[in-house]
Amino acid sequence: MKPVAATAARRRERGGRRKRIQSPVTFAPVCPQLVAMGLPPVIYEDEALLAFDKPSGLLVAPDRWDKTRENLMGLVHARLGVGVANVHRLDADTSGVLLCTKTKSALDFVSGQFQSKTAAKVYHALVAGVPAEDSFTVDVPLTQDERRPGLMKIVRKAGKPSATAFRVLERFRGFAWIECRPLTGRTHQIRVHLATNGFPILNDVFYGNDTRLLLSRLKRGYKGRDEERPLIARLALHASELTVIHPQTREPVTIKAPIPNEFEVALKYLRKFS
Repeated sequence: MKPVAATAARRRERGGRRKRIQSPVTFAPVCPQLVAMGLPPVIYEDEALLAFDKPSGLLVAPDRWDKTRENLMGLVHARLGVGVANVHRLDADTSGVLLCTKTKSALDFVSGQFQSKTAAKVYHALVAGVPAEDSFTVDVPLTQDERRPGLMKIVRKAGKPSATAFRVLERFRGFAWIECRPLTGRTHQIRVHLATNGFPILNDVFYGNDTRLLLSRLKRGYKGRDEERPLIARLALHASELTVIHPQTREPVTIKAPIPNEFEVALKYLRKFS
């Protein structure tokens, strides 16, 4: 596959003009060891677009401090070539839809939708706590937390606009299943907004608490192992759906990633016992 984006970048350099690209495009170095590793499931593909169902725990791009850590774009470039570029990112511990493009023109067209906030994103989260309202919107600025590099915090002034619309899908005893629609694209936005409002996402080591979803907490007379494992041990946040305008047809295309099995298991027990 011809590395379209990389070739275009070289042409700009030879011409003496550099254009700043604000989209989170990542050209990861190709490591021979990655070639043998498999890619995550492909959930959409055509001549211009390629979307993966990224698993929790997999970085999208190379880690800032540990360049040897496995990442999705390293796997993609090792298997498919550096012409494939990601147009957005997900937190390492978040699973779900991760969209890439195959050509420079598709990259420019789709990444522009993320910059203009017209790409529609839907996430699902299991949270500790039960919101009283069926729907609510959090609209508060975010900025880097200088005391915790790489993390975010809410500020009232001098922060970047940040808004998320939430809808409670199901309520349980002490937990809730929530649909999240970010209206902006700040780092850790959904996680900070939910935690600040008193409903941290389960297993969020940065913004959450030590609440665990245990079957013994749900089921009366539980008789299990002394060292009980939680029903869901990963960050309970999943990027379920992404809608963009297709770069070729100019029609909306919606890409969906199925709810992970561990979420389904957790929801099954919550519905049965809570």
